[in-house]
Amino acid sequence: MVEAGPDVLIWGDTVRSHALRHEVPLSVLDPILYVEHAGERTVVLPAGEALRARDLAGGLVVRTMEELGLLELIAQGVPRDELPNRFAVVACAALGVREAVVPADFPLGLADALRAAGVALQVDDRRFRDRRRVKTPAELAGVRRAQAAAEAGIAAAAALLRRAEPDSAGVLVADGRPVTSERLHVLLRAVAVEHGAAVEEVICSHGAQTSIGHHEGEGPILAGEPVIVDVWPRDVRSGCHADMTRTFCVGDPPAWLVDWHALCREALEAARAGVRAGVAGTDLHAATSSFFEGHGFATQRSVPGTTDGYAWALGHGVGLEAHEDPGMGRLPAPPLVAGDVVAVEPSLVRQGTGGCRLEDLLLVREDGCETLTDYPYDLAP
Repeated sequence: MVEAGPDVLIWGDTVRSHALRHEVPLSVLDPILYVEHAGERTVVLPAGEALRARDLAGGLVVRTMEELGLLELIAQGVPRDELPNRFAVVACAALGVREAVVPADFPLGLADALRAAGVALQVDDRRFRDRRRVKTPAELAGVRRAQAAAEAGIAAAAALLRRAEPDSAGVLVADGRPVTSERLHVLLRAVAVEHGAAVEEVICSHGAQTSIGHHEGEGPILAGEPVIVDVWPRDVRSGCHADMTRTFCVGDPPAWLVDWHALCREALEAARAGVRAGVAGTDLHAATSSFFEGHGFATQRSVPGTTDGYAWALGHGVGLEAHEDPGMGRLPAPPLVAGDVVAVEPSLVRQGTGGCRLEDLLLVREDGCETLTDYPYDLAP
């Protein structure tokens, strides 16, 4: 049974549609139909995929495209590019859908076809985003696997940095080769694969690059400069992400980096202590802004548009997307709920100099939070 409310309609594949993957926890590359109507949750797939879907829990009713009219449309000679929209119209009629809410990424062409057939559609993306806030057991297990992959990757990167020695120009060298951002990228991706995860993008920036939020990093790494390693692997089995960041320095770190690292750690612990159901992410961000302002740093609140100091948000939700609700920054956002997974990542930067960031992954509970990250914070790798 489903919650009371309007019918729900989702069309897409479960690789790109996060709303659909939440309802049908199965990797399906071709478009399928998901319907909530008259208290039932129904997924309509090709017959071959239906064999896999019948093993899913959650009370899903599995129907096949063949039994709902696909073969008849093919026999009528409907062109291939028109077939998906024509089939969806026929299937919705068969399932009794006359009006429904859809996510914001619902295909426009299909919406036009359904409306032309008399089906009233309303976009209500908030409904679908809110559904994904509380992670299912399978999603949470996927987040934990992705987090294990993240920790293994950062451990491998730290091990490479740890055995590196500076050459005469200060460039770090390990195993006879310079240690570069690109080399760390390759390493992190390889480790993720070993842990059943995928890393499409990864940040391994160094020096002044670390002051630029999502600079992926490039070139040889020097002794005595900050190295930010930020990785958000996706667990292949569930499609769920993790997210974590550590800041390293090989050799003697500059005094400013030592100070900033200690402040980011203190800010992280204060934010962690405040995370619980019912707390607004905006309030946690504001408290972190007050903390850094008290230590003389600019924030987006004190200097709007600043790119120095505490220039970014405190964090964000993590799940089927690496960045999802709830927000933990300046923009209005709903309060945390038990079951949210959030990344908390206080940072300090100075353009042209560098930056520091520490990021942990937390599972929100009614009375606090569980830290899903299990990795030390040391500057020395």
